[in-house]
Amino acid sequence: MTADGTETTGSPTTPDSPVNPDSPASPGSLQLSALDLKAIAVAKALAADAVEKAGSGHPGTAISLAPAAHLLYQHELVADPADAQWLGRDRFVLSAGHASVLQYIQLVMAGYGLEVSDLQALRTAGSLTPGHPEFGHTKGVETTTGPLGAGFSNAVGMAMAARYERGLLDPDAPAGESIFDHFVYTVLGDGCMQEGVAAEAASLAGTQQLGNLIAIYDDNDISIEGNTDIAFAEDPSARFEAYGWQVLDVDWTAGGEYREDLTALHEALVKARAETSRPSLIRLHTIIAWPAPTKQGQESSHGAALGAEEVAGLKKALGLDPDALFQTDGVLDRTRARAAERAAAARADWDARYQAWRTANPERAALLDRLLAEEPPTGLDAALPAWEVGASVATRSASGAVLTALAPAVPELWGGSADLGGSNKTTMVGEPSFLPASLAQKEGDGPYGRVIHFGVREHAMGGVLNGIALDGLTRAYGGTFLVFADYMRPAVRLAALMGIGSLFVWSHDSIGVGEDGPTHQPIEHLASLRAIPGFDVVRPADANETAAAWAEMLRRRDEPAGIVLSRQNLPVLASAEAAGRGVRRGAYVLAEATDSRGEATAPAVTLIATGSEVSVAVDAREILQAAGTPARVVSAPCLEWFDAQDEDYRASVLPESSVRVSVEAGIAMGWRERVGDSGAIVSIDRFGASAPAADMFADYGFTGDNVASVAREALARA
Repeated sequence: MTADGTETTGSPTTPDSPVNPDSPASPGSLQLSALDLKAIAVAKALAADAVEKAGSGHPGTAISLAPAAHLLYQHELVADPADAQWLGRDRFVLSAGHASVLQYIQLVMAGYGLEVSDLQALRTAGSLTPGHPEFGHTKGVETTTGPLGAGFSNAVGMAMAARYERGLLDPDAPAGESIFDHFVYTVLGDGCMQEGVAAEAASLAGTQQLGNLIAIYDDNDISIEGNTDIAFAEDPSARFEAYGWQVLDVDWTAGGEYREDLTALHEALVKARAETSRPSLIRLHTIIAWPAPTKQGQESSHGAALGAEEVAGLKKALGLDPDALFQTDGVLDRTRARAAERAAAARADWDARYQAWRTANPERAALLDRLLAEEPPTGLDAALPAWEVGASVATRSASGAVLTALAPAVPELWGGSADLGGSNKTTMVGEPSFLPASLAQKEGDGPYGRVIHFGVREHAMGGVLNGIALDGLTRAYGGTFLVFADYMRPAVRLAALMGIGSLFVWSHDSIGVGEDGPTHQPIEHLASLRAIPGFDVVRPADANETAAAWAEMLRRRDEPAGIVLSRQNLPVLASAEAAGRGVRRGAYVLAEATDSRGEATAPAVTLIATGSEVSVAVDAREILQAAGTPARVVSAPCLEWFDAQDEDYRASVLPESSVRVSVEAGIAMGWRERVGDSGAIVSIDRFGASAPAADMFADYGFTGDNVASVAREALARA
């Protein structure tokens, strides 16, 4: 499109083209019309007006990528604006989430429910158009983006989810013909390209040969501090080719005259969809904010309003009224009608194939219905293994046994580890690996396998898990050591922000790691993870609590959770029945205080512990009881679940009348509010050391004798 907005250079469309301006393009062809040209010009002006009215935002990318976004929403994506969660839709992820208005404008034009008034409310409290796209807040937004590269890793997860779901529900369909086949499109910028999470995710996507993943890289050479050459001088095309991607180059800046060549971009998208064994990167060379008269190609257009004079100049260059605000020039009715027409055609074809699939696959259809209803399987509890009280089992080993036992009962559950499967015990025994056929390591491995090998990519693993959860049908877990939760914390936070059921498995949870030393011994991690609103930190005390914890996490579809597991063996303290009842409430009385006759009585001391320290609290209770001090032990596997209980239950477990002592191998932060001013905290507030685990626990005061002594001191003060 030229600066006056009257034609598109490089497209087959001219004012005399014999096409219906309002008709959808036929498959495999691109027919641009006067409507397309006008809609693109309007989209650019709307982006400038919205940011100008807000007084802040990111107009540059939204202006220069308007043609690409229009092409996607009006000609390429398979979607239904009237049913944004339609199962057969393609997914679109704006990884460059700062350019949110780019997507909002297309949602307005395609008829997803947003109106121009919503653009006028950009970045204001309570609006449907927040500063960055938010999942569950704005219809048509598939994931919360903004932290650069995060959306890209979500897109990789969505592409992996599509393949697993196809294998679960329609494995025998010919390639490209399943109702579960769809594409995942993502738009990323120079900032995303520089983030480590994008590199991790791109490497994994290439290894997995995700032919259903298409990324458009907006290469405009601009970031907040200026030209990207000051910090980013590599060749991204060569990098992605090395990852195993198909790389296609579309250069709108070539030849000395800027040409928004949508035909070239369309042809690249056609090639990307045709490549089934590699993900595709379309490197799109653009000029940021084009055709703004003085700020095109400048960092000043990246993250600030352009100014009234510049916006007027932009509109004049686009052939629009420079004085009119939020003008649509009559395009909305026609773009919405075209989007609805395209959706109707896609739905008619898909719905017919869907009904045929349901008729031919009644059992799989029943599974799909359960997954769509977000219901756990009826055999969940019955599938759980149980251990005898008194046995000795590391909770990481118990977790592995639970996952293996759940495999046949919970087919939607899948996952793996960041190269620590043998340590985290995240491998379902006997289940095949999720790999392209060319990389199969053993019989059964393949594209529909169940065990994910994330590689040493903790941050991308978290983002991929979020993408799988966002896709909606399955539950995936990913494991590493608790200390390396730091590498994936941004993804954990986003899972909590979105309220999605991502599952994180963190083993080697304390100084019990022993000889590996302080680099591998988590100290502050439990407190820091509990500080994330909406995130469940689950630290079971024994094998039976571990089984009950997995069942409860699976019941909570909209809550992300991290299960925190021991390296070392722990005694089984609770029966399977007691654990099943207690764990779901977050904390429960494991051992009651008794009087001299052995009958239950009000506790003088309540010992609250989590994980491996619950057995220490049990030892301390025996010492206190022997000395005539009634002592109760409360196992608190999940404080978040406990806080959600009613006040009466919480008071019955932690009575105000007793002195409370917390016991946890981590920092004290967060426990003072639990134990009160008269209580005591047994904690670790310094880093660990390289020594045997038993020596470490003794040196740091995690023994029955020391906890009993601390409790007696607290009683004396009270």
